[in-house]
Amino acid sequence: MDLLYKNALWTALGASVGALGAAFTSQYVFGLWPCVLCLYQRWPYAAVIAIALIGIGLRRKMGSGIFLLFCAVGFAATALIGGFHVGVEQGWWEGTTECVGDTSKALSLQDLKAQIMSAPVVRCDDIAWSLFGISMAGFNVIAAAIMTVFSLVAALHSSKVVK
Repeated sequence: MDLLYKNALWTALGASVGALGAAFTSQYVFGLWPCVLCLYQRWPYAAVIAIALIGIGLRRKMGSGIFLLFCAVGFAATALIGGFHVGVEQGWWEGTTECVGDTSKALSLQDLKAQIMSAPVVRCDDIAWSLFGISMAGFNVIAAAIMTVFSLVAALHSSKVVK
């Protein structure tokens, strides 16, 4: 277990790269285009990648605890966005205005047509893919929650280990 804690930043980095890799593979290989909430869920993973890389570089000078705490915040953020997305998918609440496509910026019929034709509109309440009744947003919530807890426990463990 100590080896896992010692490499916790690498684990956070790998989990984030894996999550983004799965998202981009589903998008570009399998044609499952993301809605706006799907895109929002990706940003915290990008932040965790940056934090983990910086932490790996500086951990000998500063320790890894503070970087693991920031990673936990990133994982918690994507879990919360994913939880909101699951609620939209299940019809528990309404999504954002961006979830249904914003046509208010179109000034004329030609502008509206150009806006519609320029990008695929993916609704946030449509589940494009699921496994065992769990959508991609649901799997994101599960994975991110696990990584949040892991990062917090690893941060606490690293603060107890004085080097």
